[in-house]
Amino acid sequence: MSGLRVAVVGSGPAGVYAAAALARAGDVSVDVLDRLPAPYGLVRYGVAPDHVKMKAVDGALRKVLEDPAVRFLGNVDVGTDLTLADLHRCYDGIVFATGAAVDRRLGVPGEDLPGSFSATDFVAWYSGHPDAQLDRFTLHARHVVVIGVGNVAVDVARVLTKTAAALAPTDVPGHVLDVLGASAVTDVTMVGRRGPAHARFTTKELRELGEIAGADVVVDPADLVLSPAEQEAVDGDRTLRANLEVLRGWAARTPTGAPRRLFLRFWLRPVEVLGTGAVTGLRTERAGLVDGRLVGTGETVDLPAQMVLRSVGYRVVPPVGLPLDETTGTVPHDAGRVLRDGRPVPGVYVAGWLKRGPTGVIGTNKPDGTETARSLLADAPTLPRAPERDPDAIVALLRERRVRAVGWSGWQAIDAAEQALGAARDCARVKIADRGTLLSTAFPELSAEADTPSR
Repeated sequence: MSGLRVAVVGSGPAGVYAAAALARAGDVSVDVLDRLPAPYGLVRYGVAPDHVKMKAVDGALRKVLEDPAVRFLGNVDVGTDLTLADLHRCYDGIVFATGAAVDRRLGVPGEDLPGSFSATDFVAWYSGHPDAQLDRFTLHARHVVVIGVGNVAVDVARVLTKTAAALAPTDVPGHVLDVLGASAVTDVTMVGRRGPAHARFTTKELRELGEIAGADVVVDPADLVLSPAEQEAVDGDRTLRANLEVLRGWAARTPTGAPRRLFLRFWLRPVEVLGTGAVTGLRTERAGLVDGRLVGTGETVDLPAQMVLRSVGYRVVPPVGLPLDETTGTVPHDAGRVLRDGRPVPGVYVAGWLKRGPTGVIGTNKPDGTETARSLLADAPTLPRAPERDPDAIVALLRERRVRAVGWSGWQAIDAAEQALGAARDCARVKIADRGTLLSTAFPELSAEADTPSR
């Protein structure tokens, strides 16, 4: 296993935890490649800005990326800047940990009307993702419907319902804070196709909705009536019991007349996004369970909305050259070893959502990434060695292709600039969202006229 060289594609938790396990093995050098100039993946671009404690996990990820055996190369798009063949030429093993950032669609009429978006787009925008258009959202809508009852839907509803002043101490970018400050939103409705016993949010995130200053949470007691089968499921699950307790507490409250209202609605199946030139509402059908199957009752309920955000899950799009199991929606694998036609692909591995689907929490990625690393290390004696052994060959190749790879010093420059912006707003940091600004911060020698990056 002497001098094993590994590329980890993706610098989110799954990729970084895999890199940590590989580096601990000794005599292994790891390059962590990421399409974005900044590291940490969904910790940076998926965790809501007001979840400060959860975002603090980037401290643990930073320690891994500062390990002498690990090198960070950001702004490198595998599949565009580098091919799979390029990676095989320079690395003995490749771990793909690029996640599942493509949202699922509803498949209903009107879904593409102006004002209808995926929650993924909204999260990317308020999180300062470089791919998000800075002016993507205006929040001129008074009524917003969020379709889904998972934690992402809860995050989106919470951000929409909070005031700009409440979010000012977070790392939310300045242009986002300006839009939130001018928001016309008064009513946010979360819609679940099934009942509260089937909702996927966790109790901690659910409770936070009731702690938003200046907002009433409204729940219809009729939605909380459980069938015997649902009651049995709730009785056997501590989280579901806690969720029902919170929801019943809100259902028993009298609204205070707060300036914003947050409705939680269940048993409503979206059937059409209403509107002609723009969204005017969401048509739903009341639903119920028959023999465990969700069926419509034929009764429609129209909800007013000038904006609709769907949060109905993610799907995996495998990196170029990797297979996809259409049944599981994941890359087929055996303990992280990528399988093609049931046989391992030499030197190619997966971790994170590519491996298990979009499930789990941040901590789930640690055993996941570690398992993949163990598989790679166990295979090391039989892995075909990469012909190019110079660690800097990959950097030279990128330079030849006019790709500015952001190294750790470049990220430190971005980090310092964001902290300086935060000091001006009296918070820890303010994220830089624009890719060009990120790159010019990482490479201060660049000018707008000369030697600009290829992307």
